[in-house]
Amino acid sequence: MTPEPARGRSSTGPVLGAVVAVALSALAFLVLDVVIAVAVAVVLLTVLGMTLAARGWDQHSTFEEREQERARRRKEKWEQNAGARERDRRRWEAHQAQQAQTGTDDSQR
Repeated sequence: MTPEPARGRSSTGPVLGAVVAVALSALAFLVLDVVIAVAVAVVLLTVLGMTLAARGWDQHSTFEEREQERARRRKEKWEQNAGARERDRRRWEAHQAQQAQTGTDDSQR
């Protein structure tokens, strides 16, 4: 996982990209025909949006890290339910003992 930039500092890249896109769009409207200028503006804004969306593309956890986190959560849940499992085990053993007792009583008749 790549280290994340500090949250307090703002990056100048997106701001600069937005300023350049707006400036080029405005220049296109001044120099080109309106329809072509709209096409240029749409392309520039699309590229800017894709660039902003892809900024954190490689800043994610790996499969192993996600699986380790899931295993940790499963272990916590397993440990939280230990008392309930113990009660269920005791009830099952009591039930089995009762069944065994009833089974031996029936065979004596």
